[in-house]
Amino acid sequence: MKRQVKKWILGSAVFALLFAGLLLVIILNPVLTYANKTTYQGFTIYHNEPVDPQLPAVLDQAKALLKKSEFYKADLDLNICVNDGSSYPNFVKVILGPAFAWAIDNKLILQGEMNCAENFIELNGYKWNLTELLAHEMTHCLQYANLGFWKSNPVAGIPDWKWEGYAEYIARQGPQHDDLLKNLDRLEKDHNKCWEITLEDHTIAPRELYQYQLMVRYCLEIKQLTYSQLLSNPIDEGAIKIEMNDWYVHKKRTNNHQTYTD
Repeated sequence: MKRQVKKWILGSAVFALLFAGLLLVIILNPVLTYANKTTYQGFTIYHNEPVDPQLPAVLDQAKALLKKSEFYKADLDLNICVNDGSSYPNFVKVILGPAFAWAIDNKLILQGEMNCAENFIELNGYKWNLTELLAHEMTHCLQYANLGFWKSNPVAGIPDWKWEGYAEYIARQGPQHDDLLKNLDRLEKDHNKCWEITLEDHTIAPRELYQYQLMVRYCLEIKQLTYSQLLSNPIDEGAIKIEMNDWYVHKKRTNNHQTYTD
């Protein structure tokens, strides 16, 4: 009886290893589950249906945001795996869970429904700005490429506010994001306390990630740290929140005083 149990356990372990190995091979080789691939300016797009003719322009916009990262390199080699009928996004969903998109090594896997004409990706009724989502996931790819496997998340255990916050900071540039004080106002005045914040373009940002990117913005723009310096800085999330809030309160008082005296 004991011998049979050992055989069963051994057989189950071997099967689990083979299954995990098969999934790994598929994830590392999206070409196995897509009918077509198209190359464009450092991107390889894996797709089943014809590529949306407006997708290259969106990729150009995302790359322009990506150039703001100190990790950016001109020789991009990124895979864009679209959700248009291939089983590949579902394999990733089984392993990592549902999300608008995931980044694995140099691969961006889209799980939502992409609308290039209106520049959003939709999942479960929520819309995320497509250009910014692509830039977010591309930034994760840059983090992997520059820091290496052992110094990247999830292995390295970098605090989420530094890891995800930097990807959001690079992605969310432009008129509706650049003013730190106004964005802190938005966070302060939004009393709805839902999991998401709705932006001017009617897309959403997860509240937690939104706060993370403001913390990173404060560190890089107000404290004048580089991202590499931020990663090595031992200051924790709670301390940065307090420091940023103190800065916010001081700026508001100063601005209100100037308005009053004027």
